[in-house]
Amino acid sequence: MPTSGREWMIYGATGYTGALLAERAAELGQKPVLAGRDELKLRPLAGRLGLPFRAFPLDDDHAVREGVAGMGLVLHCAGPFSATSRPMLDACLAEHAHYLDITGEIDVFEACYARDDEAKARGIVVMPGVGFDVVPTDSLAALLAARLPGAVRLELGIAAEVKVSQGTAKSAIESLPRGTLARRGGRITQIAPLVRTIDVDGTPRRVMAAAWGDVASAWRTTHIPDITVYMTFPPAVIAAARLFRFALPVLGAAAVQRTLRDLVEKRVEPPTAEDRERGRTHIWGRVEDAAGRSVEGTLRCGEGYAFTVAAALAIAEKVRAGAVPAGTTTPARALGGDFVRTLPDVTISLPGD
Repeated sequence: MPTSGREWMIYGATGYTGALLAERAAELGQKPVLAGRDELKLRPLAGRLGLPFRAFPLDDDHAVREGVAGMGLVLHCAGPFSATSRPMLDACLAEHAHYLDITGEIDVFEACYARDDEAKARGIVVMPGVGFDVVPTDSLAALLAARLPGAVRLELGIAAEVKVSQGTAKSAIESLPRGTLARRGGRITQIAPLVRTIDVDGTPRRVMAAAWGDVASAWRTTHIPDITVYMTFPPAVIAAARLFRFALPVLGAAAVQRTLRDLVEKRVEPPTAEDRERGRTHIWGRVEDAAGRSVEGTLRCGEGYAFTVAAALAIAEKVRAGAVPAGTTTPARALGGDFVRTLPDVTISLPGD
C-alpha cells in the first residue's frame, strides 16, 4: 500500500541513531515527524531541523496509538526493542502504518515474523532490521543462496572495529543470559561459543559465533536450515566467553544487569563523526550443500551507524512508494539481495561477478 502522501515518523529521534536519521532526512529535504518520550529533548532537535514532533511514551497503549495516528510509516529506533517493539507494532497494526525498525535482537525478529497474517490483513509492511542489523548480511546471504540452490549451511562472519552507542550496548547486555544462538535444523538453539578464522583482505581474523539477527532473518530469506553468524571480538572476550558460558544465568540477575547498564552509561562513548566517516566493515559468507559443494563471497561497507542511516532511509522510501507487498518480511526478501549495491560505499565480491 503506497503511503507516500501521508506523514511518516522517526520514533526514538533523540537517541544516537535516531538523531542521525533525523539529521540526514532533513538534509535530503524529507519531513518526518520526530517522536520520542521526552518533549524537552525533542523540541530543540525538531526546532533546529525545522521538523514537526510528537512526544508520547510507549508504556501506555492508548497514548502510542494516538501518537501513531495519521502516520503512513513508523521507523522505530528506540531500544531495547525487546521492551519497545510490541507496543509500537501494535499501534502500527491498529493505525494501518507500516512498521520498520533497526533491531538486532533475535526474539524481536521472531515476534515480528509471527504477525505476518495480521500485517497482510491490515495491508501494511512489517520489516524489522532495516539497518546494519541485518541489511548487509541478509543481502549477502541471499546472493550466496541464489548461487547454490539447495544449500543446507550458511556461515556469516563480520569483521569490524567499531564503537557502539549506549543503546546498542544495553541491548547486548540484555541478551547476555541467552548465550550464543545459532540455527540448527531450522530451529534456533543455544550453542557453545564456536571460534573460526576468516580471511579479511588477505589477513586471517579469528571470529566467534554470536547471537546476530540473521539467525532469525536469514532463515526467512534463504530457508537454509543451519545458520551461524560470527563476529570479531578481542581475544580476552573470546577466552572469557568460553570460560564463563556455564555462568550465563547469573548475567540475567537484576542486580547484575543494573550494574552493567550503569557501567555503559558511565563508560561507553558512541562513534564520532570521524569514526563514522572512516570506519569500514568486512562481511564474509559461505554456503554449503549436502554434497559438500560450497560458494563463498564478501561484502564491504562503511561503518555500521553510517550504513544504518543510508539503508533505513532508502528502505523507508521504497516502502512508502508501495514497492514492498504487505506482510512481515526481511530486507533481502522484500527488495532482493542486489538492493544493497545501491547504497553508498558497498562492494560485493562473488563468483561470477
